[in-house]
Amino acid sequence: MLNKPINGRIKYLAQVKKTPFLVISKKVVQDKFEEVRAAFSNARIFYAVKTNPHKRILKLLQALGADFEISSEEELTLLLRCGVSPQKIISSNPIKGVSFIKAAYAAGVEYFAFDSQDEIRKLSLYAPGSKVYVRLSVSNERSQWPLDRKFGVETEQAVELLMEAAKSSLKPYGITFHVGSQCTDEKAWIKAIEKSKLVWEWAKEEGVELKMLNIGGGFPIRYTEPIPSIAQISGVIQKTLNREFPQGIELFVEPGRVFVGEAGVLVSTVIAKAKRDGQKWLYLDVGVFNGLMESIGNIRYPIYVERDGPVSKWVIAGPSCDSFDVISSEVELPELEIGDKVYLNSAGAYTTAYASRFNGFPIPRIYFM
Repeated sequence: MLNKPINGRIKYLAQVKKTPFLVISKKVVQDKFEEVRAAFSNARIFYAVKTNPHKRILKLLQALGADFEISSEEELTLLLRCGVSPQKIISSNPIKGVSFIKAAYAAGVEYFAFDSQDEIRKLSLYAPGSKVYVRLSVSNERSQWPLDRKFGVETEQAVELLMEAAKSSLKPYGITFHVGSQCTDEKAWIKAIEKSKLVWEWAKEEGVELKMLNIGGGFPIRYTEPIPSIAQISGVIQKTLNREFPQGIELFVEPGRVFVGEAGVLVSTVIAKAKRDGQKWLYLDVGVFNGLMESIGNIRYPIYVERDGPVSKWVIAGPSCDSFDVISSEVELPELEIGDKVYLNSAGAYTTAYASRFNGFPIPRIYFM
């Protein structure tokens, strides 16, 4: 628990608006985008729309010069309605439905990831001439939200797939990987880039000339533990790229969490308290199902309250009648009362995007400041 002064605007909203709700700072989003752009000045920067697809966030990032990464027809439609050019959109999900491929191709999207023969066949049939990039499997060991089991192939299969794509109506264009979301070890990118170079050179020997490396996202934000800065991570990545790809390549980056995570404060209300088996329980009007799904993956949000006093350990839980709905099992807080407000910081990413109305509890509204 970090008990620091709460922004006056957020405190005012907590008094006049029904909780739970999420407050997003546009300035923080802008500052974070500029930080990433400065760190990766030689790259195209694609915002992972899944992180928080609110229209005002998309329009803000569009105005700042961002490109966008999507996985679905709904995300595609949302961007097109915001006036985003299809040439600024890619799809790095290696698993795509036929209807989405057709819609994206018809709109003018040119870049698609793949990691299987079936995906090559679908793209060849419904998106001929597209620039495709193979998803490489890399370690997600130091990420808090691993993404390595569902996607990606090893080096030999990656080369085979690139060769097969070259024989089809597609244009093999590059390699992509993802070190996992909220990755706190900059060395993870070193190993992934070195592995990508092996595929790159092997493919070249087989007659497949690649142009682009997509290093994904995964950049960490501040929750409750220390993290490396974007500048630290970028420095390691650039040094490795200069060593492994001295002639230069097209570089794609796909941040999501780092743009919007620290921009968000989730405001909730204490609705109940209890003591069970020697533990003190605190129940909020927001929980795992309607906003804090990432808490099941060990994401721990900094919690702020307006009360002072001696602290003790609490189990923090959500409002649903499901025992899975536990946000954290050990949070140090002062004694709170029903009706008190609880502020969860760094909550702009994957909160409202994951949320459902399970058990009839509302998805938090979003306000901007």
